[in-house]
Amino acid sequence: MSAQRKDDHVRLAIEQQHTHRGTNQFDEVSFVHHALAGIDREEVSLDTSFAGLAWPVPIYINAMTGGSAKTGVINRDLAIAARASGVPIASGSMNAYFKDPSCAHTFQVLREENPDGFVMANVNATASVDNVWRALDLLRANALQIHINTAQETAMPEGDRSFAAWAGQIEKIAAAVDVPVIVKEVGNGLSRQSVATLKDLGVAAADVSGRGGTDFARIENGRRELGEYAFLHGWGQSTAACLLDAADVDLPLLASGGVRHPLDVARALALGARAVGSSGGFLRTLLDGGVDALVAQLTSWLDQLAALQTMLGARTPADLTGCDLLIHGSLREFCADRGIDTRTLAQRSPAPASASSTTGSTR
Repeated sequence: MSAQRKDDHVRLAIEQQHTHRGTNQFDEVSFVHHALAGIDREEVSLDTSFAGLAWPVPIYINAMTGGSAKTGVINRDLAIAARASGVPIASGSMNAYFKDPSCAHTFQVLREENPDGFVMANVNATASVDNVWRALDLLRANALQIHINTAQETAMPEGDRSFAAWAGQIEKIAAAVDVPVIVKEVGNGLSRQSVATLKDLGVAAADVSGRGGTDFARIENGRRELGEYAFLHGWGQSTAACLLDAADVDLPLLASGGVRHPLDVARALALGARAVGSSGGFLRTLLDGGVDALVAQLTSWLDQLAALQTMLGARTPADLTGCDLLIHGSLREFCADRGIDTRTLAQRSPAPASASSTTGSTR
């Protein structure tokens, strides 16, 4: 049952990727173009850091799958691509391994094929501390992701219906393990209040993982004979909205959900994310074109992000938070309703020096 569900997830996620490639609220974020802001490419670094971690790149392959023979092959290929491109990678939910240890290799292959890379183990918010340690040990994981997914569980035929204990268990796990704990949504977003609560629970970072990418409520509803939970399709806030909403909370933010190309990566970084992940788009590339195609895509994304930083005058990904941004449309309306002043985003870059200060007096 669990293995079939994992295979169903991949099939339905790919169907979404091939049929829903439209706009999302990242398109309502634009950079103010300053024609003389550019720097030399050799000055640009892609290094990023958060929660005591240092990554050579601000892009990661986010949690996807595992638990069946087919998904084990996918994880093997994802790990090979991560190794070749140098990007961090997260496992899919390891709950299947806790229920059936015989599927361990479908997850363990992430480390076997990527022995020196940065690997994150992924568990749900009901995992026992003992099982969390099993997951960390199996992958020799550098960090732990805990996913929270009330909308998905609600639409899932066999899903959880008891959510009250999640916060307490997250706090218990965060206190028990010796690696950074990153809590992530699965595509419905984290509000300002949710991120503030996670900070109080002692986690190291939050991946806002907003609406706009793979819709797991839609996937689970697709597994229902009657599809009676269609009203949950598109539930939640977008990734861009979540980054704006939680910007003032003193907790490092990561971003995933609806990230389609390097410009979306740059937008998310400019909105305050320390790193940006993608799942569905990378999975589509892998299944359509194989490992070489995914390596080429990851390499291209990194090169294009460096090119964008060069044009925008951002020596590091963190410097993108000093670039001027304009917020448009429904995202601007969201900000107004949530009390977020978008004008400050449009005036972040330093005022230019006057002509007389740079060229001398004309008198």
